[in-house]
Amino acid sequence: MELKEINNIGTDLIRLLKLKTSPIAVALVSDIIEIPEDVERIEGPLRHCQMVDKVRKEGKQFYAIADDQQCKGGAAIMGMQEIAPKLASGETYYNLGRFESIESARNTMEQVPVLPAGSIKAVIYGPLDKITFNPNVIIIIDTPKKAMQISQALIHHSGGRVNASFAGIQSVCADGVVFPLKNGIVSVSLGCGGSRKFANIGEDEMILGIPVEKLPELVEAAEKMFG
Repeated sequence: MELKEINNIGTDLIRLLKLKTSPIAVALVSDIIEIPEDVERIEGPLRHCQMVDKVRKEGKQFYAIADDQQCKGGAAIMGMQEIAPKLASGETYYNLGRFESIESARNTMEQVPVLPAGSIKAVIYGPLDKITFNPNVIIIIDTPKKAMQISQALIHHSGGRVNASFAGIQSVCADGVVFPLKNGIVSVSLGCGGSRKFANIGEDEMILGIPVEKLPELVEAAEKMFG
């Protein structure tokens, strides 16, 4: 898609669904040279989920390298560095009291979608209606009603179901970005303690991660259903 079309889709989704903020566009790049010259590096460090919230609140675009990612777990999930052994083994979440046993914690972490370590050099963030880069995934954070309408629009053309896969951890990185990127399908997540604490995701909000290739069909259906 051309950038103008992507921007127009962002504008249309805000209008049709009455979204609180612009959808957040995310691009994962394997080489720094892929970053447009007009996209500046963030003044970090911040967590990935905080960067998403920054786009929601300020409407600006920027990029971040691994050093800018305060949450090293999120950075590792997105392929920017090696995942810490204690996080990969489940020990981190077991020690936080999230799981009854180290085995259940490890079983959960083994199912968290992760990109290969070192495959991603930078992540670019921006509001969908204003970006000057080509995104891989779109994150929408809004009410359950809006998530319902988006889900209805996504299956309007071909039918089927929108399936959710989450564990209440790594929600904005694994659920919001990596899952839809790797699987090419929409991800629905209820968030996690970290994102609700650090990224101001409200009790009345949930997260959707949408592959960019789904956008034309989504906005076409939304126009018919809610326009």
